Amino acid sequence: MTAPRSLQWRISLWLGVGVALLWGIATVATAQKLRHEMDKVFDSALEETAQRLLPLAVLDILGREEGDTSQRTVTLREHDEYFTYAVRDDRGGMLLRSHRADDSVFPPFSKMGFVDTPTHRVYFDAALQGTITIAVAEPLAHRREVANEALLGLAWPLALLVPASLLLVWAVVRVSMAPIRNLRTGIEARGSGDLTPIPAAGLPSEIGPIADAVNHLLLRLSRALDAERSFTANSAHELRTPVAAALAQTQRLIAETKDAVSRERALQIERALQRLSRLSEKLMQLARAEGGRLRGRETTDIASVAKMVVDEMVRKPGMTERIILDVPETPVPAGIDTDSFAIVLRNLVENGLKHGPPDGPVAIALSKDGVLTVSNEGPPVPSDQLSRLLQPFERGGTTAEGSGLGLAIVNAIAAGTGSRFILTSPLPGQRSGFEARFAAPPPKRERLAEKPGEKRAANSAGSAL
Repeated sequence: MTAPRSLQWRISLWLGVGVALLWGIATVATAQKLRHEMDKVFDSALEETAQRLLPLAVLDILGREEGDTSQRTVTLREHDEYFTYAVRDDRGGMLLRSHRADDSVFPPFSKMGFVDTPTHRVYFDAALQGTITIAVAEPLAHRREVANEALLGLAWPLALLVPASLLLVWAVVRVSMAPIRNLRTGIEARGSGDLTPIPAAGLPSEIGPIADAVNHLLLRLSRALDAERSFTANSAHELRTPVAAALAQTQRLIAETKDAVSRERALQIERALQRLSRLSEKLMQLARAEGGRLRGRETTDIASVAKMVVDEMVRKPGMTERIILDVPETPVPAGIDTDSFAIVLRNLVENGLKHGPPDGPVAIALSKDGVLTVSNEGPPVPSDQLSRLLQPFERGGTTAEGSGLGLAIVNAIAAGTGSRFILTSPLPGQRSGFEARFAAPPPKRERLAEKPGEKRAANSAGSAL
């Protein structure tokens, strides 16, 4: 038998077993004591019966006519006779007996007092200097029957009391464990971006230090993560100015140089600086996404945000034909920050543009319940690579330019807002294609069911299911 893993059930089980054992030991001790006291009562009854009958039997025997040596007492009505007696002379001759007395039950007189036979308990007494003796016998089966009935009457209340005690123990333990369950719930409710202290009021003295230690750990983690995010954001921010300056000088150099070789090298430098600029921007977005506080305090109309982002992106040459937007005409409320949703949409569209066919379309669809779907054509992505694409700097098997941060940023925002981020490949009902689905959190928290065949992004930064 495997012991339960729950502390509540362990305490309840062992306390229950202990109570049951104590009740069992008490019952056995009570049964032994009761049997001993009943034997004393029955022995006293045997002795008292013999002492009451013997004088009467002597008077009856002495008053008989000569020749009337044996007589059986006649009963007035039928009844259960647990005590039988026999009066004999000093030679063992039967002088008087009860109406159901069996002569074989009574052993020969040897001494006054109690004698046990295999079937009866017998008491002997004598009168007239031992010339007349009396033996009163009681069946041992009668004693056992009376003792069993008494024990059965004692066991019935115990049969109800033991389960009631177990139930009471379980209820008391459950009530006592309520603060610990609240602590567990508080820990489980903490998301990846929530490192606030756990309420420790009302906890038992044995559990309170654990809650304090967890809070100290959360505080140290919060400080470490804040320092890391601050360093990343500040570094990316500080890089923007020198990179922009270097890019401007490079572009000026390209415009002024006449040498073809120098011009080609300057163009390579320009492309490298542009990649560095995009990388610093992505790092800033990732730091912001992992920093939490992404849910909007007020309801955001993500349909209008999607239109603004797409309007800006289609201004680039060739984007009008490639980006297809399908947004409801009515507002789509969501509980996400405007900038956060704009970052999600921009990164998903850029991912589709980079990794889809050069002239292939990227379809953007937003449902009325706040589910954003961005899909593009292209070879299918193996299922074992879908979860890896959510890791920072993971680019899969693609040769397209990129930093490998776009999907990681969206995943971090999904974790911080309690949203769902799902990657699917190939497209449903097709053999190729790639789809990213972001379910924005509604103003009132709801959960969307995950469809079969889809790989769900983890709700923690940098992890996936």
